[in-house]
This record gives sequence, C-alpha cells and structure tokens, in this order.
Amino acid sequence: MNKENFRFYIKVRTALNIPTRVIYDELHSVYGDQAPAFSTVERWVKWFREGREEVEDKARPGRPVTGTTSENIEQVRLLVDDDPYITIEEIQDQIGLSHGTIHRIITDHLNLKKITARYIPKNLTDFQRAERVRICKQNLAKFQEGT
Repeated sequence: MNKENFRFYIKVRTALNIPTRVIYDELHSVYGDQAPAFSTVERWVKWFREGREEVEDKARPGRPVTGTTSENIEQVRLLVDDDPYITIEEIQDQIGLSHGTIHRIITDHLNLKKITARYIPKNLTDFQRAERVRICKQNLAKFQEGT
C-alpha cells in the first residue's frame, strides 16, 4: 500500500471521528511494519481535522536532482575507467557537476567505492577474489625469500 492510500484511509477514519490510536492500531494490525508510525498518523489526523483535503505531499521548495542523467553517468564512468585514481574534485572540474551528484553516481549508479585512492567495484567476482589471493601469496613468498 502506498502513502496516499494510507492517508486516504486516515482521512476517512478521521471524518468518522475515530480516535488516532484506533486508526493506528487498525493500520498496524493489517500492515505491520509497512504501516506509518503513530506520529505520522497523528500528524495526518491533525491536518485532516484542520481542514486539509488532499492526501498527496505538498510541493517542496528546492532544486530537484537533475544531474543524474544517463549521459552524466556514462561520462563519469569513462573518466573513472580511464583513471581509477581520479578524485571527485578532478571530475568536477572536467564535467561541471556538483560534488554530491558525482559521489551519488559513483556509489549508487556505478557501484564503486574508493580503496587506497583508487575506485574499485564494491562486489568482486570469485575470479577477482581468487586472483587477489594468488597475488598476495606470491608477494608474501617473495618477501619471505628476501627478494
């Protein structure tokens, strides 16, 4: 059930003068953890009693997130593929996106994280893990031999 459906139910029950606690208990007994919190039910009951009619969210001020486009994601991916040591500030200078937008693209869309100043995939494949273990063992053997 989406937010508007919960709010519509709260609106109808409020119009019937059902107490807030009863409305919350009904929603919680049917939807469990999916139901809105008591404070949310209480807030919407108050607004409906004050005369609010709409169940949709009011428009919020602020700038919408528009920098996360497929073109920008591809540009960032190409830059990181070319130079995995690149910093967000350097990407900012080249593309002109905000720090937050670039960080969101790298972590959420490209699924990368920075390790030792280099971007690598968050989830390694079994082959990649085995290759890293092999290389580490090889380096350890070299160290123990003194070379």
